[in-house]
Amino acid sequence: MSDKPNEILRANSIYHIYESNAEDGNVVALRGLSVSITEGEAVAVVGPSGSGKSTLLKCLGGLMKPSAGSVELAGTRMTRLTGKQLVRLRQETVSFIFQDANLLPHLNAIDNVAQPLIHQGILARKARPKAQALLDKLGMGERSYGLPEELSGGEQQRVAIARALITNPKLILADEPTGALDPITSREVLQLFKELHEESDVAFLLVTHNREVASFCERSLELREGRFIAQHGTDVDIGDLSESRELIIDDTGTITLPPDVLLGLGGPGRFEMSEIDRDLLHLERVDEDKVSVSTGNNSMVLSPNCPACKYDYAGSDDQLCPECGSSRPMIQS
Repeated sequence: MSDKPNEILRANSIYHIYESNAEDGNVVALRGLSVSITEGEAVAVVGPSGSGKSTLLKCLGGLMKPSAGSVELAGTRMTRLTGKQLVRLRQETVSFIFQDANLLPHLNAIDNVAQPLIHQGILARKARPKAQALLDKLGMGERSYGLPEELSGGEQQRVAIARALITNPKLILADEPTGALDPITSREVLQLFKELHEESDVAFLLVTHNREVASFCERSLELREGRFIAQHGTDVDIGDLSESRELIIDDTGTITLPPDVLLGLGGPGRFEMSEIDRDLLHLERVDEDKVSVSTGNNSMVLSPNCPACKYDYAGSDDQLCPECGSSRPMIQS
């Protein structure tokens, strides 16, 4: 009998095209992506703006039908389901956390959090205590009866995270889940994610630009122009680059790179020539196209010193500097 974990999510050669009447024509957002996530696995998707991350998340979660290809959630092919069947599968399997909290404006915090259970037919008097417990855990217990317009952006996001967790999902799809949070609250949320991941075997797919968020995951997928161009993680081989490779530049100035070299560079893009000498050319990707990814080998730890006033924390777990009040950053160990 195999001990290999079951897949909770699989995408096979998915494309998504946004039709447009503009002069430039249709926009191809996803270009034949394939990916699988096993039960209890945490995966980050990183890439520059416009690379297709949000479209990918919606297609994988069944919120948007891909133009071509298939997506399977918990072993069920979503493209073959009726509307009601798809809604039920999502309710039983996956939860979403978006960069915008998307709370219902006429409901207070506790009723926003309880809403997914009520949609499943659970009575409000049973759903509300569970919603309150999650709000307490996220530091929102005293704001349970606040309407969204009365909450700050960070408070709204914590309510949205509680709402996503209340159904005990097997998979959480999150688009910049800590983007609206301050550093301390962000770490509290990541700690909660870590507990769910390790203790309840919840799988995660996180779209993020934040290295601290990406470091929570076992592997990172780098997305550019609708394609995965690299994978990073403790058990991932991103290409066997030998110490030197012979490249040929033809008479037109065109350079053709072997696929493994292009993968090692992080894919196609814009590069600057910072050094040009006879027989030597040094290329570096332009700053605005660079993407930080987690290697899976370096954990993030609290900085031993305050970057603002140089206060020495002396091994304490303080989140705020007692001298100047600055938030304590995380650094790679």
